[in-house]
Amino acid sequence: MRTLDNFEDKLIIGTRGSRLALWQARVTKKLLEKEGIDSDLKIIKTKGDKIQNLSFDKIEGKGFFTKELEDHLLEESIDIAVHSLKDLPTTQPEGLVLGAVLERADPADWLIIRKSCVDNTQELSLKANPVIGTSSARRKAQILHFKPDAIIKDIRGNVPTRLKKLADGDFEAIILAAAGLSRLEIDLGDFFVIKFNPREFIPAPGQGVIAIQTRKNSLSLRRLLKKIHCNDVSQCTNVERQVLRLFDGGCHLPLGVHCRRDQHGNYHTHAAYAISINSPVEFVQISSSTSAGLAHQLFKRFQVT
Repeated sequence: MRTLDNFEDKLIIGTRGSRLALWQARVTKKLLEKEGIDSDLKIIKTKGDKIQNLSFDKIEGKGFFTKELEDHLLEESIDIAVHSLKDLPTTQPEGLVLGAVLERADPADWLIIRKSCVDNTQELSLKANPVIGTSSARRKAQILHFKPDAIIKDIRGNVPTRLKKLADGDFEAIILAAAGLSRLEIDLGDFFVIKFNPREFIPAPGQGVIAIQTRKNSLSLRRLLKKIHCNDVSQCTNVERQVLRLFDGGCHLPLGVHCRRDQHGNYHTHAAYAISINSPVEFVQISSSTSAGLAHQLFKRFQVT
């Protein structure tokens, strides 16, 4: 078994191969370098990368952007796996743990609109009956809440690919995570952008957060990861992911949860849930001086059958 104390080679970081995934892995690599640890990247293709013709709600199972990375961890061909936290199931395989989460980027979703389709007299400054691209059940449900005349069309591919499809006229607008756009420093000057407030258009649990997963028995490595772990982010995302766990959900579920902590230490949570993408969306907001029991309070406020 490889441990931090007896590495003959560099630490091996498992990552998907998209530009955004590699950006996240390189950030992790730099943080480890500051702690005196050298590492190499190993690119691993996941089920979600291979299946590009289906929307997320049509791909069976959970963890279709994470399972292959987890398999490599368990096989000890990599030492850590770098994920987007929103892609990581709340229940991990036996033998694996979440070793660290990093600083959170903007958790919001942005609506990217072709300028020729802008109509400031309409909801969301978007012309009537627009074709909007997203493969997320959560985004589908919420955009239909705010723009009931929208025509939803599935879209797959990495961020640059989706923007090209928008520019080519396949859609009037698409919805993307602010974190990915900002991290890749993508120029959106050719588009009209609406930056949703995450307290109104509720993001996915863990959105904007980089997660580092490792083996439970890699004790020295886990101690090292604590040095780059952001506890404040963890306290908020733990609430978000606990709500997701209570719903027994994944990417298939039309659920958004966002938790933030203010300067006084109080927690403010916003959540949105729909039974299906065409069902009414229910919004819930709770503030508390503690995160203890907060996820259960949120869950109980929804009319879940």
